[in-house]
Amino acid sequence: MKWLYRILLDCNAISLFFVVYLIKEHRSIMLMKIDVSYAVYLGVIIFFTAICLFLSRFLPDETISGGIKEVELADGSYLPSFLGYFFVALSIVDDITLIVMAVVIFIFTYYSQTLYFNPLFLVFGYKFYYITMNNGMRLFVLSRKRIKSIDGLRFDSLKK
Repeated sequence: MKWLYRILLDCNAISLFFVVYLIKEHRSIMLMKIDVSYAVYLGVIIFFTAICLFLSRFLPDETISGGIKEVELADGSYLPSFLGYFFVALSIVDDITLIVMAVVIFIFTYYSQTLYFNPLFLVFGYKFYYITMNNGMRLFVLSRKRIKSIDGLRFDSLKK
C-alpha cells in the first residue's frame, strides 16, 4: 500500500510539469474558454494535493521525541529542482517529448524521494524541515508546526 501512496505523491509532485506545458501550448479543455481551462488545470492539481494530504492520515504513526540535534528549514532546497521542471516544460515542443520527459522525471523523483517535496504543500500551510538526530540520522519532515527551537520539540504523530 505504501508504494501506491508513493506513486500518487509522485504523480502529484510532477503534475505542475504538465500544467506548465498545457498553458504554454494554450490548450483548452473541450469547449471551455482558455482562462477557465487554466483554472481547471490548477484546481485539479490542488484537489489532488488535498487528497494526498488527506490520505496521509491513514499511514502509520511515528514519534520523534528527544535526541534532536538540529532543525533546518528545507523549503528552499528542493525548489530549484521544481523550477527546473518548469523550464523543461517550457522548452518541450511536442506531446511525445512531454510524455518521455514526464516518465524520466517520474522515475527520478520516485527513486530519489524528492516526491515528498511538492510545492503545493506550501499552499496548504506546510513547511519542510531537515531534522538531524543526535545519532547523525537526518530526517525529512513535513509539518504545519513553525519550528524555531529544538527545546522540547517532539513530533507525536508523524506519518512515514
